[in-house]
Amino acid sequence: MEQDTKIKIAHRAVVVSGIFCGVVALLLLLNFWHMKQNEPLESAAMEALLERLAQEPNNEALQREIRNFDLLARKAYFTSRWQVKTGTYLLLFGGIVLAISLKVHTDLRSRIEKPEEVTEDFLKARANTQYWLFLSGGLVLGLALVAAFMSNDYLEEYKQRVVAEEPAPVEGGVEVIEVYPSGPGGGAGDSAEAEGSRETESAQEGGETAGISGGQEGADGGPAGTSGEQAGTDRSVQTASGRPGETAPAYYGKEAFQRNQATFRGYFGQGISYQNNIPERWNGSTGENIKWKVAFSKPGYNSPVIWDDRLFISGGDEEARVVACYNRHTGQLLWEREVKDIPGSPATMPGVTDDTGLAAPTMAVDGHRVYAIFATGDVIALDLEGNRVWARNLGVPDNHYGHSSSLQVWRNRLVVQYDTNTRGRMLALNTATGEIIWDVNRPVNISWASPVLIEADGNIQIVTTSDPYVSGHDLETGRELWKVEAMMGEVGPSVAYDGGLVFATNEYARLVAVEPKPGATILWQDDEYLSEASSPVAYDGLLYLATSYGVLVCYDGKTGEKQWEKEFNDGFYSSPMIADGKLYITDMDGVTHILKADRTGTMIGEPPLGEGAYATPVFADGAVYLKGFGHLFCVGD
Repeated sequence: MEQDTKIKIAHRAVVVSGIFCGVVALLLLLNFWHMKQNEPLESAAMEALLERLAQEPNNEALQREIRNFDLLARKAYFTSRWQVKTGTYLLLFGGIVLAISLKVHTDLRSRIEKPEEVTEDFLKARANTQYWLFLSGGLVLGLALVAAFMSNDYLEEYKQRVVAEEPAPVEGGVEVIEVYPSGPGGGAGDSAEAEGSRETESAQEGGETAGISGGQEGADGGPAGTSGEQAGTDRSVQTASGRPGETAPAYYGKEAFQRNQATFRGYFGQGISYQNNIPERWNGSTGENIKWKVAFSKPGYNSPVIWDDRLFISGGDEEARVVACYNRHTGQLLWEREVKDIPGSPATMPGVTDDTGLAAPTMAVDGHRVYAIFATGDVIALDLEGNRVWARNLGVPDNHYGHSSSLQVWRNRLVVQYDTNTRGRMLALNTATGEIIWDVNRPVNISWASPVLIEADGNIQIVTTSDPYVSGHDLETGRELWKVEAMMGEVGPSVAYDGGLVFATNEYARLVAVEPKPGATILWQDDEYLSEASSPVAYDGLLYLATSYGVLVCYDGKTGEKQWEKEFNDGFYSSPMIADGKLYITDMDGVTHILKADRTGTMIGEPPLGEGAYATPVFADGAVYLKGFGHLFCVGD
């Protein structure tokens, strides 16, 4: 290439990169000015709407308007944040290209140009021009970079204003009231010396051991259950201390967890119910097919959990946090316990938003104890009669909306996903003592999603979603087994699992299908419809996903090909559930949409609750339990 051609190319690179840097810098400055003028997380319009709501607390139209406004504000904020982040990288890249092209252009010209005779005035003028050119250009670029970094600090202004996350003592923060509550197979143990990381097992009657390895089909027609299990009870015995001779309640196996909806989204958190004869018609306002309806004492957006004839919910406000137990057949309140006097618990409540609150996580129950967690970082275990077994504080989560990740339980491990602004963290507590079995730090950002259990290659994995990873961990040790980078933004939905594939999604990210094994890669992806809070569900080769703007869509799980989509009048925070071969999903207005869980998506019914709802439906044979903003409903024909 001739020297003149090289010089022309270098000159064009200088001009193009200079213009590019100038444009990007100006856009960053304008974006910074716009965000300062219209702070998306604190706005006069939202304050005015909230003042109106305080005067009209029962105005459901106003509540929907606030939710929609809040959603738009969040979208605007994260769009601006993405623009700033992208613009910063583009500006840095453009600056590097400009510097390199200037250097190349100058060197090439100096090789061929004959030095000119210059006067002292010419040198002064050129030096003065260069000085002002570099000063003005550097000032614009510097201001743009400063604006970019300053624009990323809005969430810091919205973080907890009263308390920050403090690491709670690993051992000293546990108050053990009773290690072994009364219950089937219960015994006594020494709580002071319990070591939660060890367990022993004894053979079941009939020579079979408890666990997840049974190969026979469950009595209810569900997936393979635990061999030798009778009436939902595994006779395998575990001890809190691991010392021979001590006994404790037996673990319940797969059939018992499939028969009960014991955690968020049911068995293993996968969104599949194994119940039959599920109602399709009701009306909360007229009372049609409503067996009972009760008002709960404290607000909470968590879903109910069920074990046998008992139903549990949690609630909380500035005055108190509570766990309540109802007779699921009659709606009678059996007991309600206040969660208090826990070492390390904050005296002042952390800042939370109205659509999260202090009691957003769904509890877990394992047939012996019920477990709850709150936005204060308090975790509590009670027996099924309401007697406190143990309680501890994990450190107040550094979370600008409030903690909402639900609990997961299997055998003697209570799994807590505790990814906050401060650090990524997941831990397993001993269900009998509350002591930490394992506690792992994770290279992830804050997440509101909940852990899901899957069985892959004969082992139980914990699958989680956080920014930026979808990852699988070993339940026994917490060790990371695999991960893929697929998420970004505020991660709320949990994963779905079916046919050996994990499905993960989040707004401002994408929908991905992953095979959960070491070296996992994304098999297919899509970004047309993405969930903000609602978790997807996968069943019989199909994947169902709901959005906060009211679209329900179905994909082929193996290929990602869209099968159908339906648009509704209101959006979804509740997650879709599969029950009795049908898909149930409740929108924010409290209308439950019931469709055939197949490639047609035929509408079966749209029964109204009569009040707004965020909670996910819960099922028992012949019944649906729905939790609205103020009441708990039992639906039955």
